[in-house]
Amino acid sequence: MIQSLLIANRGEIACRIIRTARAMGIRTIAIYSDADARALHVREADEAVHIGASPARESYLVGDRIIAAASDSGAEAIHPGYGFLSENADFAQAVIDAGIIWVGPNPDSIRAMGLKDAAKERMIAAGVPVTPGYLGEDQNPDHLKREADAIGYPVLIKAVAGGGGKGMRRVDDEADFADALVSCQREAESSFGNTQVLIEKYILSPRHIEVQVFGDTQGNVVHLFERDCSLQRRHQKVIEEAPAPGMDADTRAAICAAAVKAAKAVDYVGAGTIEFIADASEGLRADRIWFMEMNTRLQVEHPVTEEITGQDLVEWQLRVASGEPLPKRQDELAIDGHAMEARLYAEDPAKGFLPSIGRLDRFDLGDATRVDTGVEQGAEISPFYDPMIAKVIAWGTTREEARETLADALDEAVVWPVRSNAGFLVQALDHPAFVAADLDTGLIAREGDALMPPAMPSDEALADAAAALADAGPFAGFRLNAAPRRDAVFLLDGEPVTIDFAEAEGDATTGDTALLVSEGGQTWELSHWRAIGAAAGGAADGAILSPMPGRIIAVAVAAGEAVTKGQKLLTLEAMKMEHSLVAPFDGIVADLAASEGAQVTEGATLARIERSE
Repeated sequence: MIQSLLIANRGEIACRIIRTARAMGIRTIAIYSDADARALHVREADEAVHIGASPARESYLVGDRIIAAASDSGAEAIHPGYGFLSENADFAQAVIDAGIIWVGPNPDSIRAMGLKDAAKERMIAAGVPVTPGYLGEDQNPDHLKREADAIGYPVLIKAVAGGGGKGMRRVDDEADFADALVSCQREAESSFGNTQVLIEKYILSPRHIEVQVFGDTQGNVVHLFERDCSLQRRHQKVIEEAPAPGMDADTRAAICAAAVKAAKAVDYVGAGTIEFIADASEGLRADRIWFMEMNTRLQVEHPVTEEITGQDLVEWQLRVASGEPLPKRQDELAIDGHAMEARLYAEDPAKGFLPSIGRLDRFDLGDATRVDTGVEQGAEISPFYDPMIAKVIAWGTTREEARETLADALDEAVVWPVRSNAGFLVQALDHPAFVAADLDTGLIAREGDALMPPAMPSDEALADAAAALADAGPFAGFRLNAAPRRDAVFLLDGEPVTIDFAEAEGDATTGDTALLVSEGGQTWELSHWRAIGAAAGGAADGAILSPMPGRIIAVAVAAGEAVTKGQKLLTLEAMKMEHSLVAPFDGIVADLAASEGAQVTEGATLARIERSE
């Protein structure tokens, strides 16, 4: 058995791996960047090694430094987690060449499945059904458009080296193909260093079904059943569950057998996931489920599989990497109950899900049955990495029990002053279509505003909070001999709001007391009335401000140019995503302070639009 393990990752997954390794008596070594010097995974490991500056390209993506850290610390093995270098075959080979155990599949298996076009060709040869599409080498834009026209719209453009929703665009009309291709290739180049794409037929009632597979060095391969990851926003998973709702025994047997066949086709060792797309227009059927891709690593959503099988997949990884056979045979694995996982992100749904950064002054996730996180109260949410701060996981004997448990936990979540998507997750879990398991990958996009959490707390929550705040230190002018109820103006997240509340008993003193109001997964700050200074310029007066730190990757207008409301002005790249900034009204570009390639800070004025006469 491996005795010492370096985790080539950070955050939640690093803490997750450390937890299992500690239980197995394995010494753990963390790595960290400047931004992560005081991170939770650094403190939980037995030792930690600094590997570079905050940007991932200067730390977590520098393979040579990671291997040197493993050698210097005496680590026998490296676990890559997910993301970063976890599916980099050259890094895996370099680890092996350095005489260190690689906790993952063979580099050849990673290469075989790493490029989506080559992987599909291999699956076709192995007899695994694949989605209709174009996988060719000719990447001329005109040729790609002709292929898309022949397939028939809608189509999906996908970076062959992509993942995590990056480098992926749906195109509904041939007129939109050229712009979508350019955007897709630009994002693919930024994220993966590879602009090559493939084109697939877009399934109009799609469900995203994936199967967890595991192989060992003795040639054994098993599956640990399926997960449903259909609830997605912009191709990124939001809520995952296992098993897939509506999956009958025959269809499960067919899809799991296809997954095992796919893994055996590349001599797979370790944890992997075979992802399928299902046409659910007539329910889940074996003849309407097609291979999409393979993730040659542990998945973010692996906890739901652990919850329904009772297996620790990280322990399986470490045992297999040590040369042991799989801990269980296929006939020893069974499904017990139902599990759901919600990805809690530091992002603001009210601002288009822009990532939110800063210090977590409050971080409480209620009575969740399981929380996998890499942060704690008082931690800093950095702009340098993915904004996921926790995975909240619930198990139940039935799907409805798991859903209610997860929704209740997120309903009680308190995250402040960093914004989170907890309220959005509650709305999604309680949506009638999700409750009824009427799922497809377009549900969130289709429902739109129906899934947005309320902008304000309920009147009851505000009244209770106002009374508590007045008791602690009331607004100026509060009198104990006033009427039993009264209206008063408070500040809710800095904006004035009038609240009708019951007076509190006790001494009344003015002060700067504030408290947090939490409801439905959302948190607001309520404080006493105070004078409000002039607000900074915003879209209302034509100023286009940077919503967060980032890099300008495209400038679509010039100074003096006439623009119309909603027209794209600039594209900002921040936290691995592109964000478009648009004109707030018809007008003229009076000032343009942004230039392509420039790094900008949050709140920086990038342009100013003057209204048309």
